[in-house]
Amino acid sequence: MTGAAPAWRLRVHDELASTQDGVLAAALEGEPEGLAILARRQVAGRGTQGRHWRSPPGNLYLSFLLRPEGLARELPQWSLLMAVALADALAPLLPDPSRLRLKWPNDLLLDGAKCAGILTQGTPGEDGGIGWLACGIGVNLAEAPVLPDRPTASLRQAGLVPPEPVAFAWSLLAALDRWRELQGRQGFAPVRLAWMARGPAQGSRLRLNRPEGILEGTYEGLSPEGRLLLRTGTSLQAISSGEIVPVPLPTAG
Repeated sequence: MTGAAPAWRLRVHDELASTQDGVLAAALEGEPEGLAILARRQVAGRGTQGRHWRSPPGNLYLSFLLRPEGLARELPQWSLLMAVALADALAPLLPDPSRLRLKWPNDLLLDGAKCAGILTQGTPGEDGGIGWLACGIGVNLAEAPVLPDRPTASLRQAGLVPPEPVAFAWSLLAALDRWRELQGRQGFAPVRLAWMARGPAQGSRLRLNRPEGILEGTYEGLSPEGRLLLRTGTSLQAISSGEIVPVPLPTAG
């Protein structure tokens, strides 16, 4: 993998349907990597699994295009690298950075509530490589839209002064450059360790929602490839996709 950082070309819009749609269109048209699109407001933003992402002003809505070297099978690792870079960009804004935690594979939590989400979409290139990677990041800087299935948080609600979205976008892109350079020199191992340092507590109970059904087990870290390691009984499974959902509390009686 190359660690060369792109020369970012940040385009700022007052309003767009979706920053991710703009980057996807540019990727298909052959745009070089380094394009970044920021909208101060989105009217058709979306998260993972096609969920609507409500986009009030004051939050970050940023998508960008990469064309990294590496193998197509490494595409999921980039979601974890983005999460680590995002946590690094946000940490200096908090008196206690330990309040930030990462939820596999694409959420950032503040005080246990969702504060940011990451959407990565990519395509294989020739000879098993990566054609392009489009990453969309939404961060609740000023407001935390209510979600039906999980608590949400924003920096402002947490008693912090939220940064201006464009200024924070540049901080995030700089953090991404640093992690990409490190990955280029040392591979995925430093990213994996940094993610686990902010991930679930080792040995915690996790419940995973997958198309084939619910899987529950004990968290045992990430595999060297970035898969979630979940022990179920005597079996240790390496999970490549799914969504972590709350573990139901035991009922009395």
